[in-house]
Amino acid sequence: EVLPDRIETGAYAMAAGVAGGELFLKRARLDLLGAAVGVLEEAGLSLVESEGGIRVRRSQDRCRPVNIVTQPFPGFPTDLQAQLMAMVATADGVSVLKETIFENRFMHAPELSRMGAQISVDGQLATVRGVKRLKGAPVMATDLRASMSLVLAGLGAEGQTIINRVYHLD
Repeated sequence: EVLPDRIETGAYAMAAGVAGGELFLKRARLDLLGAAVGVLEEAGLSLVESEGGIRVRRSQDRCRPVNIVTQPFPGFPTDLQAQLMAMVATADGVSVLKETIFENRFMHAPELSRMGAQISVDGQLATVRGVKRLKGAPVMATDLRASMSLVLAGLGAEGQTIINRVYHLD
């Protein structure tokens, strides 16, 4: 049996954080998410493993801010950092994301800013001041992770978001 992908599981879970509602992630497993589980719960997501998958919902009106440092498994994955940035862009407070795995991994930050996110990047650190709501805008995906972060941001944004160069995600 092929294991479910932890990055896809985390990204889809964050969709509930961005847009609200409830999701059932069929065949997903919490034990494969490592440190991401604690971060998502700290942000205000309820993740309940049940027979056949994980039920995810946002427990409050807005997510709570979180601070993370990307690390190899079981630490918080660099491949979920962009999606987390999109989710905390509307959190009720300030989040700090430290990228320790790849240089230039914050290329999605300016695109999220086009949607009204308040993000400042200084080297390995991104400080995200949550806003009440993002606004739809034309944006450009720079890689696979950035593509997913922009899709997530668009889900929770007011108005229309057009994502260019979405072939990364395809």
